[in-house]
Amino acid sequence: MRVNFTVNGRPQEADDVWEGESLLYVLRERMGLPGSKNACEQGECGSCTVRLDGLPVCACLVAAGQVEGRDVVTVEGLADFAKERAEHGGCGLSGSAGSAGTDGTPDRTGSAARGTSLQGAQRWQAKGTDSQTGEGGDLSPIQQAFIDAGAVQCGFCTPGLLVTADEMLERNPSPSDADIREALSGNLCRCTGYEKILDAVRLAAARQSEEV
Repeated sequence: MRVNFTVNGRPQEADDVWEGESLLYVLRERMGLPGSKNACEQGECGSCTVRLDGLPVCACLVAAGQVEGRDVVTVEGLADFAKERAEHGGCGLSGSAGSAGTDGTPDRTGSAARGTSLQGAQRWQAKGTDSQTGEGGDLSPIQQAFIDAGAVQCGFCTPGLLVTADEMLERNPSPSDADIREALSGNLCRCTGYEKILDAVRLAAARQSEEV
């Protein structure tokens, strides 16, 4: 099976994809994007979180065939995605609705606008120094906040936390502690005790409000 989709703003094609192959496997093993981590493979830990058409999903639960013609953002493209979002309308772009379903894919039955629209996601392309991964020298606001707050220890869970927190701050730029805890409830960390992670998200939200 051949799958064509967009990863971090770049058209990609994966050939000879097995029907049961996950999006996580394709990203790591076929696309050379190791940022999304392979941990539980059951959608329980959140380490493999990516954005699919703007919504956070567990890449281990998404079959590769389900992403045909769709847009994926991984932690490698987070900085450029955040920059493009800031330049073209900021938070709460319309078009994405609902929440992630039980199979890890977005639930398209909802009516409330949430996050970045598909059209908005298609407008940008990672402009890093590496043509394969799109990695560059700049960091997104949430990435910088994690560093400044000391929220990174072993780093295994960090990519999923970053992607999830970035999406949450996009649709809710002034979250309460309860909002942050709810948004990150699907992301497990075995090192930090979570307090530094919460500090990082609070810091990113505060900096974001200062820029408005």
